[in-house]
Amino acid sequence: MGTQTLRLPRSIALWVGTMFLFSLAAGTGSAEEQKKEHGGTPTAAYSPSLTTLGQIKVTIPGRKPDDPVISPEEFQKATQIYFQRCAGCHGVLRKGATGKPLTTDITRERGYKHLHTFITYGSPAGMPNWGTSGDLSKDDVDLMVRYLLIEPPQPPEFGMADIRKSWKVAVPVDKRPTKKMNTLDLDNLFSVTLRDAGQIALIDGESKKIVTVIDTGYAVHISRISASGRYLFVIGRDAKVNMIDLWMKTPATVAEVKIGAEARSVETSKMKGWEDKFAIAGAYWPPQYVIMDGATLEPQKVVSTRGMTYDTQEYHPEPRVAAIVASHYRPEFIVNVKETGKILLVDYSDIKNLKVTTIEAERFLHDGGFDSTKRYFLTAANARGKVVVVDTKKGTLTSILETGGETPHPGRGANLKHPVHGPVWATSHLGDETVALIGTDPKGHPDKAWKVVQTLEALGGGSLFVKSHPKSNNLYVDAVLNPEAEISASVAVFKVSELNKDEPEFVTLPIGEWAKISGGGQPRVVQGEYNTAGDEVWFSVWNAKDKESAIVIVDDKTLKLKHVIKDKRLITPTGKFNVFNTRADVY
Repeated sequence: MGTQTLRLPRSIALWVGTMFLFSLAAGTGSAEEQKKEHGGTPTAAYSPSLTTLGQIKVTIPGRKPDDPVISPEEFQKATQIYFQRCAGCHGVLRKGATGKPLTTDITRERGYKHLHTFITYGSPAGMPNWGTSGDLSKDDVDLMVRYLLIEPPQPPEFGMADIRKSWKVAVPVDKRPTKKMNTLDLDNLFSVTLRDAGQIALIDGESKKIVTVIDTGYAVHISRISASGRYLFVIGRDAKVNMIDLWMKTPATVAEVKIGAEARSVETSKMKGWEDKFAIAGAYWPPQYVIMDGATLEPQKVVSTRGMTYDTQEYHPEPRVAAIVASHYRPEFIVNVKETGKILLVDYSDIKNLKVTTIEAERFLHDGGFDSTKRYFLTAANARGKVVVVDTKKGTLTSILETGGETPHPGRGANLKHPVHGPVWATSHLGDETVALIGTDPKGHPDKAWKVVQTLEALGGGSLFVKSHPKSNNLYVDAVLNPEAEISASVAVFKVSELNKDEPEFVTLPIGEWAKISGGGQPRVVQGEYNTAGDEVWFSVWNAKDKESAIVIVDDKTLKLKHVIKDKRLITPTGKFNVFNTRADVY
């Protein structure tokens, strides 16, 4: 494989969240033209779905005489489809998010035929062709059109009373170990998401053996480690937080709480003097964040994120909480609020008199991480192709820059020492093959700071994560959502020391091939993660729930296969989080 044969055009359709962007505002054209133009793209494969909210029982809002005929059972099914396929873009209440509003004043004006055509065939602007792709049957398309012509249901709120009701302490603090009771090297332990099993696996980095499998919420999104390194926090998409004590003979959940119906983020306090004091989790629904006791998960304060957008200053009813990081310089949590485009600096030094600094940033905020000094937080406003930089020491906005690519998706990003430009932070893009390197050294390289100093071309669109390590000379770029099976099962590797070349080339690692998966499926390779020593990289080979998956470990020096982990308990492995690297923000 070479770089020439694996590149995709940069004109891939923008972000699946623009579903109906053209369908409610532009002419239709012929159905066959739309079908031909749309095609399968990485962005269409990236559906920011609400996978658990659809399980909530809903009723049909006040019926109107001219409402389409729909039974309660059909309405429940349509609501579930909507939350899984559409709400991530158009909002739970259909009032718009990254996608256009789908309120009944708009849908009824467009009419049944118009909606049916666009749900079936999609559009070149990024709306998936739900009908012709086979994702929705003809009956499903008809159902969804009828559903969009009826007022949407509103899922219930989830306030402090509900949160406290869900709170459980399995092992009280005074019953927990006073010292580490196992022989594990906790720094080199990996927390691995078993997405569709509703579990995580703790894997020993040295022996490559599963230590234990722990039941969690559905589809754990991230793992975070307390500042002391003792407690592991995971949050499922169903907003359930598990707190796991790694000092126990066999690590296990000691406390849990549910902070909403849908969620993506959890973090713990890291400021010196505040280690392990607090935890925070952010919800998609209801739009809010919850501050909890760091030893028991007892909920202390719930704060809504509903409010005005930073730019148009219009009220938004459901601004979701995306990434949360903990400042190393101030007793603050940095909270991304997607739809309002605001970054909140939440001061936890006095939560009774909570102080929140609001930074006007950009829409629609997603994920990000720190530069190598851990002072600057860089985060993607991915639907607008930008990266926002915040100085966490001063508590101020530093810069907003365009990445030059389509839909930046950095994960936490990757920090490199460029041979020409000095310290840089990298992000890949969901919509095209580019990797943007952004200067992060305002003192040593002031003319390079907060600018894209170099653009690399990797395997193709569909990348979700980049990865490197301070001890490594490599930058790894996945392409997990690329429509070509060979590409989605491979990883591009750039040599950092060779980035001074005009057109740096990459080596392609056939991770999926190395896994030797049996039983079929289309395994996708996602999210490299280093061990503590920085000399090996772990990749998830993610297959269907009923198919074999694996973890492939690569020798970082030689780029050769080092080990393959296979186990019947490794069901849909996705994210992997090394305890030390996650705790210390090493990436």
